[in-house]
Amino acid sequence: MIEFEPKYITFDMHGTLIRWHIVDMTRKLLADVVPAERMDEFVDSFRGQRLDEVLGPWKPFPDVIHDSLRKTLERFKLPYRKADSQAIVDALPTWGPYPDVPEALRTLASRYPLVILSNAADNQVMSNVEKLGAPFHAVYTAEQAQAYKPRYQAFEYMLDQLGCGPKEILHVSASPRYDLMAANDLGITHKVHVNRGFEPSTPGYGYYEVNLLSQVPPLLGL
Repeated sequence: MIEFEPKYITFDMHGTLIRWHIVDMTRKLLADVVPAERMDEFVDSFRGQRLDEVLGPWKPFPDVIHDSLRKTLERFKLPYRKADSQAIVDALPTWGPYPDVPEALRTLASRYPLVILSNAADNQVMSNVEKLGAPFHAVYTAEQAQAYKPRYQAFEYMLDQLGCGPKEILHVSASPRYDLMAANDLGITHKVHVNRGFEPSTPGYGYYEVNLLSQVPPLLGL
């Protein structure tokens, strides 16, 4: 049980609430470009490049995807086709929630205001939010903050908009690297890691760990 009543419950969205298809799409789109025996290495490199891209000055989300894929292919000395990265950008707003998400969100919303802080662009995010099937108090994006997580500026923008401090929220994410480590360093003491298998656990950052979002309401006595 979490012995704490948050003013807001804040969420990462893609990979936490919305099913993350980028790995499957990458494997399918580039099957004719990346040698099969190097695909696992390529997918890992592409993941790391996306993180590196968002650590710099803000740029539009499509550019993050285009630049990340192009640079990864260059690293592997393979040809880049913008149509491949554009296919990922176009698909993202169509992705729906993990099966455990809608009911869990509705249960949490019965007591707490829910908030999303997403690295997606403004014109992408609401299509996904509508698929979640629960009311949200606010939805913030990297475009609004002019910074991507894990940069502090993204979190500080959300807290400023909510008018609350870091110790007043419960932040929920499937990503230690993008969310939970930075949140911890900013003084967000109440955190939940929904471990969907994307990243290794980092328990030293002081979060509760669950495997499904449906396990979060019981942590709050719901």
